[in-house]
Amino acid sequence: MPKRYKITIAYDGSAFHGWQKQEPPGEEPLRTVQGELEQVLVRLLGTPKQQLHLMGASRTDSGVHALGQTAMFDADSSIPLERMALAINARLPNDMEIRTCELAPADFDVIGGVTNKQYRYRVFNAEHKPLWVRNAVYHCFNAELDAVKMNDAAQRLIGTHDIEGFSAAGHGRENTVRTIYDCMVFVDPVYPDEIHITIQGSGFLYNSVRIIAGTLVEVGRGRFTPAHIDQVLKTADRTIAGPTLPPQGLCLEWVRYG
Repeated sequence: MPKRYKITIAYDGSAFHGWQKQEPPGEEPLRTVQGELEQVLVRLLGTPKQQLHLMGASRTDSGVHALGQTAMFDADSSIPLERMALAINARLPNDMEIRTCELAPADFDVIGGVTNKQYRYRVFNAEHKPLWVRNAVYHCFNAELDAVKMNDAAQRLIGTHDIEGFSAAGHGRENTVRTIYDCMVFVDPVYPDEIHITIQGSGFLYNSVRIIAGTLVEVGRGRFTPAHIDQVLKTADRTIAGPTLPPQGLCLEWVRYG
């Protein structure tokens, strides 16, 4: 009888075309996190792809990283649970890793059961290049950002709002209301060249976190006031929000369930 496994995955998204498996007709499949993991699970467990039901909680985009992506799969395996993560990791490429593996109820829903998730966006705010972290930060070199004003603006996002103004066109969702539980901006106490934006929410629309980060950076530059956040929320007008920042600064840190 197949068992349902719940896993948490970390990955460096630099060389991936996102989480979601992509197999263009007549072309070679693109390298994705789901695709790499699926291949390993099929070989290790002997379970056909269609029976694995491998799904992830968040469809992270190309270049986006994760420390705590959550996924599930179904398999009838004799591998002891305490060795499952080790067995998978021994076969994975060196830019991804299974952090935890546990059994889940048969009705566990890795997407629908999500109650909260946290993303972090890292901004490198200095003239010199971020050589050692260049694939994990957005380099803002032409302005000294005001993190205090950015944090003031971030606080205005907390609550239940229509966040369509902070979403890319074509998000495909009829309901654009989401609850943001927390949003903070602060200078990293260890690496003061970095400003971190953390945001927790019940869910987000396409590119929402990167657009929110771009809007907060514009506040930090002085181009917007903190109250500009209220205007974007009120009008749901994408054209008055900030730019979509590059993907490499974004990381999915954790996903929680009820």
